Amino acid sequence: MELKYALIHEWLTPKATGGSELVVKEILKYIDADLYALIDFESVNPQSYLYQSSIGTTFLQHFPLARNGVQKYLPLLPLAIEQLDLRQYDVILSSSHAVAKGVLTSPNQLHICYCHTPMRYAWDLTFDYLNESRAGKGIPGILTRYILHQLRQWDVVSANRVDYFIANSNHTARRIWRCYRRQAKVIYPPVESDRFSVQFDKEDFYLTVSRLVSYKQILIIVKAFNQLQKPLVIIGEGSQLKQICQLAKPNITILGFQPTQVVTEYMAKAKAFVYAACEDFGIALVEAQACGTPVIAYGGGGALETVKDIRHNPQSGTGLFFREQTPEAIVETVETFEKLQSQIDPENCRLQADKFNPKIFKKSYLEFVDDCYREFQF
Repeated sequence: MELKYALIHEWLTPKATGGSELVVKEILKYIDADLYALIDFESVNPQSYLYQSSIGTTFLQHFPLARNGVQKYLPLLPLAIEQLDLRQYDVILSSSHAVAKGVLTSPNQLHICYCHTPMRYAWDLTFDYLNESRAGKGIPGILTRYILHQLRQWDVVSANRVDYFIANSNHTARRIWRCYRRQAKVIYPPVESDRFSVQFDKEDFYLTVSRLVSYKQILIIVKAFNQLQKPLVIIGEGSQLKQICQLAKPNITILGFQPTQVVTEYMAKAKAFVYAACEDFGIALVEAQACGTPVIAYGGGGALETVKDIRHNPQSGTGLFFREQTPEAIVETVETFEKLQSQIDPENCRLQADKFNPKIFKKSYLEFVDDCYREFQF
């Protein structure tokens, strides 16, 4: 009997181009699954691989301004995802960083969730969200706190609808256990390292590529390089763009959003890629190494699984870690990097990146799905 698959993701829009979307794209290459999402604006985007695809959506699709971010309807996301009728499918595959894992299933349906992260604004980033949002202050703040409380309760309940969890890193697996008390198989996400070429001749500038929002910690990178007076290029857009522009000194170049080709060129030429966020995985760190570019990153989260500190791995190191998310820690680590950079071989960086090649993801993911189905049948 040929199994019928459904693949559920949160939202599909031209601006959603992160690691979770890459996982969706990769799964669809080798599993013939019907695709569902809260909203979809990629099937009408001629530049998208999903152009003219048939994608199931929810009532949020027709809400005003949904295209620019369905997160503004946060209290409605759990209700919306539960309206998807998936009774015709044998296997439900969810790619979840918010509510996708919360789809309703029956006892005879297998549900495997690839979890990119437990819902960050309901758990780890609750207080960042409250401090930055106008809705987090005063009387509205009380309502917001109540909504987040309810959201956490739903998030735990909906985790029980999943038969098997996959985590994108050991760091995420630990967070899944902390939030849901569920074990997760670690399968690293696919990184298209083959589309990058190793460049040995680096130019005299550092680079960071990121969304310019608070938890990405771009401000502490800017403060560090203000002190260092070394060239830094920032690529990305977000709510902190204006603040970053005001803070940055002339040695810092802010390019805003740039197309993929431009980002790739800067990654290949940079002396080092600097990253200060605590990421669940961090695809950009692997992409930089695929170019033969060393990484200077905060020593926490998924970075510990994708980057090798040259001080502890003298034969195969690909970068350096700083242990605190402070400008001072970055300054000290960049100065150390300047002394040790000649010891980092671009080929080692590329070899490290190749460990996350899509072929490895394909093999691990398909084997896990098959194993889960066999176990589920008995």
